Amino acid sequence: MHARATIDIESLPDDVVVLKQIVVDLAAQVESLKQQFLALRRAHFGASSEQLAGQAELFAEPVSLPVPEVQTETVSYERARRGRPALPKDLPRVRVEYDLSQDERAAFESLERIGEEVSETLDYIPAKLQVIEHVRAKYAATRKDGGGRTVLAAAMPPAPLPKSNASPNLLSYVLVSKYADHLPLNRIEAIFRRQGVELSRSTLCDWVLGSTELLSVLSEALKAHVLAAPKIHADDTLMPLCERGRGRPVQARLWAYLGAGARRDENAQWITHPAALYYEFTDDRRGEHVSRMLREYSGYLQADAYAGFNALYEGGRIVEVGCWAHARRKFFEIAETAPKDTRTSAHEALDWIGQLYRLEAEIRDKPPDEIQRTRQERSLPVLGEFRAWLEATLRAVLPRSPTAGAIGYALSNWNALTRYVESGILDIDNNACERAIRPIALGRKNWLFAGSDRGGRAAAIAFSLIQTCKLHGVEPFAYLADVLRRLPSHPINRVVELLPFRWQPAA
Repeated sequence: MHARATIDIESLPDDVVVLKQIVVDLAAQVESLKQQFLALRRAHFGASSEQLAGQAELFAEPVSLPVPEVQTETVSYERARRGRPALPKDLPRVRVEYDLSQDERAAFESLERIGEEVSETLDYIPAKLQVIEHVRAKYAATRKDGGGRTVLAAAMPPAPLPKSNASPNLLSYVLVSKYADHLPLNRIEAIFRRQGVELSRSTLCDWVLGSTELLSVLSEALKAHVLAAPKIHADDTLMPLCERGRGRPVQARLWAYLGAGARRDENAQWITHPAALYYEFTDDRRGEHVSRMLREYSGYLQADAYAGFNALYEGGRIVEVGCWAHARRKFFEIAETAPKDTRTSAHEALDWIGQLYRLEAEIRDKPPDEIQRTRQERSLPVLGEFRAWLEATLRAVLPRSPTAGAIGYALSNWNALTRYVESGILDIDNNACERAIRPIALGRKNWLFAGSDRGGRAAAIAFSLIQTCKLHGVEPFAYLADVLRRLPSHPINRVVELLPFRWQPAA
């Protein structure tokens, strides 16, 4: 039995003003606890989409605050055509011909072929394992200089992993299966067993560690490319570390740094900086990790309001850019838990932010100069009105309520949140980096944790290359198989040629 909390009436003050303040504080605490409960319930049982169902258009009572302009448009609806989508033209095709049987032909005096009917079915050819025999010609050779006889064998390309019988294709398959398809090693082991080959998890683990360490030179080149970008998006996610002999699991992290943007060349033309992702594994979330990573970087940094980034902004070398998706999410969580058919201040805030996002959708594919000009002309006035609304609404809500917290977050980060209007290369939010850490969360649900610091670094290297491949439409298996084959003999001063956005398959 839990003891029931009681209030000693004798200890309450007699001052009515003080009592009113106590009631206000308790109401704010109750509302905060209610929002926490509803948020937890939604996290476990609700939809992940941050879209609200249709709500009523007005407050129950009119308020004397500026309200966002509600934009409406007429949309014509046309029923989507039904039927199977066409099969890709680049898939190999096998032609199977059908003709009349002899009995069918015998029923006619003459037949003249006038054409054919073609239909397609999609076929699947199961993957298979094979053994490649490397046969090196061996010679007994006599030297021309009279130096006697010797045994000479033909050279063969070096293997990706010394003393290993895994081919580049097999190593690539294991990496892609684990870090792109989110399969833990025990499932990969079972897949190979069904194909008649026993490969233990320890062997697969050694292959993952060895191949990613070979690929680490590419990861370092990728890091240098990211740090040369005019803007970087940054975020992090949990990567539990459960190392033998270390006791309880460690709440380690994988940090994602997405370098992108554009800059002007000597002719004042915009040159796109190819987007690239670099991941770093750390055993905790201390701010010193980002300070070390970005100690020589100069440019825009778009991230959430994590305090570990604050030291980076002090000298002005790195310019902070906020994330409207984070600010919006705080209002969404309040609006999503509101009673049906009620309209709250959180709904109003979402309408204001929705105006900003609708404008971004209009200019998404425009040149940076036009994006900047449009934001200055159309986004800035909306932002000014929104700030006035936020300040007025903050005075009308309970001081420690969730709504006050959401408004406080927006106002305290206002300079960073509005900085995106200064340049056409900036984004309104950090969603690009949030998408980059989503595969890590998917993998974590399957393989649960990293087994060592070395395993965490292996994951960071594999994610860096695979996710950068996806940014540029490069097929990860083909890419990794090719570079694993070429790296052992590739000149170290030319590794940048093998980065995903510069990669050309070997002839």
